[in-house]
Amino acid sequence: MMGEAFDLIIEGGIAMLPWGEAEARIGVREGRIVTLAATGDAARIISARGLHVLPGLIDPHVHFRDSGAAELPSVETLETGTRGAVLGGITAIFDMPNTATPAIDIASLAAKRESVSGRAWCDVGFYVGATKQNVDQLAALETEPGVCAIKVFAGSSTGNLLVEDDASIERVMRAGRRRIAFHSEDEFRLQERRGAFAMGDDYANHAVWRDPECAALGTRRIMALARRTGRPAHILHVSTAEEFAYLRGFRDVASVEVLVNHLTQSAPEAYERLGAYAVMNPPIRDRHHVEAAWRAVADGLVDTIGSDHAPHPAAAKARPWPDTAAGLTGVQTMVPVMLDQVHRGRLSLARLVDLMAAGPARIYGAVGKGRIAAGYDADFTLVDLKQSRVIETDWLASPCGWSPFAGERVTGWPMMTVIGGAVVMQDDQLIGSPSGRMVRFRS
Repeated sequence: MMGEAFDLIIEGGIAMLPWGEAEARIGVREGRIVTLAATGDAARIISARGLHVLPGLIDPHVHFRDSGAAELPSVETLETGTRGAVLGGITAIFDMPNTATPAIDIASLAAKRESVSGRAWCDVGFYVGATKQNVDQLAALETEPGVCAIKVFAGSSTGNLLVEDDASIERVMRAGRRRIAFHSEDEFRLQERRGAFAMGDDYANHAVWRDPECAALGTRRIMALARRTGRPAHILHVSTAEEFAYLRGFRDVASVEVLVNHLTQSAPEAYERLGAYAVMNPPIRDRHHVEAAWRAVADGLVDTIGSDHAPHPAAAKARPWPDTAAGLTGVQTMVPVMLDQVHRGRLSLARLVDLMAAGPARIYGAVGKGRIAAGYDADFTLVDLKQSRVIETDWLASPCGWSPFAGERVTGWPMMTVIGGAVVMQDDQLIGSPSGRMVRFRS
């Protein structure tokens, strides 16, 4: 009996299935996984021998600086950001709303959605920013196509995206029902302490100003409101031992993101070595907090890992602290840096998949993402766990041209990125043209 005909078959590798590692012959048709035991032929057969086949990895936290008009082409655009994503093995990204024209209403969201076709190399979801003025629109905005979540900046943002007081945050949390994402630093503490620091102080003072209590206080306030309203809250870039300990008691309403930087860089070494290129919000902290983050990963408290990719021109980073631009690049380096942690024994490959594929899909309700299983989107990240490489700046797609991980040697590298059954990156080379689509989310 002849087998079925497929558009694509991936064979010979070790597939990371929801129930564990297994050899599989993955059959793909019309952009979806049809079977894990294909017996027929295909228009293209990929031999993954020597590689691990992961479900398409997701970066759920990026700032691509593009509101639909590519207004910062020397820093980042949707095209360059997603190009870097697929070169780094990422198949979908969720982009933050704090662009030059912020994504806070139907018109601004529509402009971002319209910019995806023909420009995005990977699939895309968008956050909508909450403001004190758009609260009445949020319940409708969160169900718009392509919206991954409402984003609340409870500490330090641009324009009118700051929602810092409890009464306003509660109004936002009562407007809608989907999980809401928070930057949870406490703005009042930030402003109270700002005057204690002088221009030109050491970059390491960034972590002194935005101290652990600033983050922990913000998270405690948000958890009280989440419990009061019953609204689930995803706390972004959790960075302190105090927050990890506290959030264990709120799993009914809380989910947790950590950043690559808060797992792999620590103070004071990062500031001594990188200067301004270690400045981000929340800040890189000392080893005590890094170890707490790893314990939270090991204990299952952490749901997702993000890059918080936030490029700036080198000139903006070169300004003295506290005027240096806060934010680091990371979408392209996220996979190799975390694969290196697998190599070092800090986490298993299965846990990496849970944090970077299944976790983001579950937390945000991304339809068809996060698993290698029949009926799911044919998104795959093929990796070589043994390949040792140095992260070079000439490999980076971002026009800003820098990375806090430049020059670091890692073991583990993305070899192929497959999205919707189409190979878009192989051996560091882009293939085809941008064909990313909007991610579908459960509303």
